[in-house]
Amino acid sequence: MAEPVIYHIDVNSAYLSWEAARRLSENPNATDIRTIPAAIGGNEEMRHGIVLAKSPAAKKCGVRTGEPLAQARRKCPDLAVFPPDFELYVKRSNEFLELLKRYAPEVEAYSIDEAFCDMTGTKSLYGDPVAFAHTLKDKIRDELGFTVNIGVSSNRLLAKMASDFEKPDRVHTLFPDEIQKKLWPLPIENLFFVGKSTARKLRAFGVHTIGELAVSDHAAIVSLLKTHGDTIWNYANGIETTELTHAAPMNKGYGNSLTVHYDITDADTAKKVLLSLCETVGARIRGAGAYIGVVQVQMVDHEFHQRCHQMTLPSSTNVTEKIYEAACRLFDEAWDHTPLRLLGVYTSHATTESYEQYNLFDMDKYERLSKLNMAVDSIRKRYGEDSVKRACFVEPPQDTEAKRTARTGDFRHMSGGLSKAKRSQNLSD
Repeated sequence: MAEPVIYHIDVNSAYLSWEAARRLSENPNATDIRTIPAAIGGNEEMRHGIVLAKSPAAKKCGVRTGEPLAQARRKCPDLAVFPPDFELYVKRSNEFLELLKRYAPEVEAYSIDEAFCDMTGTKSLYGDPVAFAHTLKDKIRDELGFTVNIGVSSNRLLAKMASDFEKPDRVHTLFPDEIQKKLWPLPIENLFFVGKSTARKLRAFGVHTIGELAVSDHAAIVSLLKTHGDTIWNYANGIETTELTHAAPMNKGYGNSLTVHYDITDADTAKKVLLSLCETVGARIRGAGAYIGVVQVQMVDHEFHQRCHQMTLPSSTNVTEKIYEAACRLFDEAWDHTPLRLLGVYTSHATTESYEQYNLFDMDKYERLSKLNMAVDSIRKRYGEDSVKRACFVEPPQDTEAKRTARTGDFRHMSGGLSKAKRSQNLSD
């Protein structure tokens, strides 16, 4: 039986690379924004000014993904900022996956800019797997116009860790016999699934490197971090048992948030934002054939203090109205009338099975609402998401822009962190 060979392929600075490739395809003499201090970021005036991707030159200036653009500009005054284009990203991601499917027997999309390829048994077709990884990397660069890193190993975990080594446009291996040399000397924060909070606990426990975690007493790590400790102890030793499959696992939850460009100071406006978020979240839940059992509301005030409040529903549901009712109740319980700049609705405990706890007065209310919601989803899928709106979001034709903004708060009837293009991709998955 052939030894397993897994590639993890990661697009280098995907959003920025895809924007650069588009600009060069439209004008071969244009400046390649990957060679200058540049970033992809949101609209600073609308409070979406976050760095989504950065060039190597921007990274050298200290610019970090996820930081506010204002902060990035202080570090790098010459930073060129370009707005995100999610329709472009979905298009390039699909092209990326289609190219991989020409060569790999099994391809699993891990995110919009990452994929795993099971190359087991392809040596007779392509020769040495590491040499072919270089060939594939160059094919992506030459045909699609952007670079990738490829990690090669015998399982997904090690392949992903390898692809995170030196960038860009590189191939790295991390086979089990290379773990002690290549993986163990790295800081504990570099291990997949170890976040800042976990790293702090481990460092306080005396564990500073991946190797120190790997040789630590397993029972002690589990006592410190519970089941998460078991997982990362195994990861530090290169052990990862999840098999590569065509189907992505079901989401554990669905959520969205919205940052508005003014402070929300009244409950009516806040609840209209919550409704627009619930519309998007509910559609995603139904599109996945799922039902959720927990609803959470997130609030971030004008001084960036965050508050979350959640509740377990008496019955699992996919009904927008039921999610909205819970969100409003949570909001009323948690909001202290401090001006808000962000609201989010998140759901969890997703399952493929529903159960309903009926009462005497609404015996089939939610079943009828579920069918109605799915009918609306079908119409929106066929004619566009703006083809059906709730009455509170309908804009009278005689309204001026100022009146529309005053009434809707300048947000859509289906709002959230996903653009229309990304929502379309999610609903069709």
